[in-house]
Amino acid sequence: MDSIDVTEVAPGEHRLYLVAGTTDVDDVISELGHEPNGAFWEGIVELLVMTETPALDGRFSSDAEAGAFLAYSSDRAALDDLAVRLHAVAADGSRVRQLVELAKTHGFEFDD
Repeated sequence: MDSIDVTEVAPGEHRLYLVAGTTDVDDVISELGHEPNGAFWEGIVELLVMTETPALDGRFSSDAEAGAFLAYSSDRAALDDLAVRLHAVAADGSRVRQLVELAKTHGFEFDD
C-alpha cells in the first residue's frame, strides 16, 4: 500500500489519506525532534500552502489523527496536487529538513 493515496469516497467527494509512520522520512522527522504522526503532516501541509502553494488555500479541509493525515475535497485536482507535493516531501529527508527550518524562520510550530 502506498503511504499517500487519493480516492473517491462518495460521488464527487474525494479524500487524501497519508498513513503516518510509514514514510521514508520518519527517521529524519524523529531526528529533528518531531513525531512522524498525522499532526506533523498536517503542519507540513499548512506550511506548504502558506509558503509555496497559496492557490490550494481553502480548496480542501484537513483532519489529523495520530496515525494519519486526511484531506477532503470535492476538488480532486487540489488533492492530486497536494498528493504530489506530499510524495516529494515523504521521499526526501533533505526536503523535510528544509521545511522544518523554514517553519522556524516563519515562527511556525508543529502541533505534533
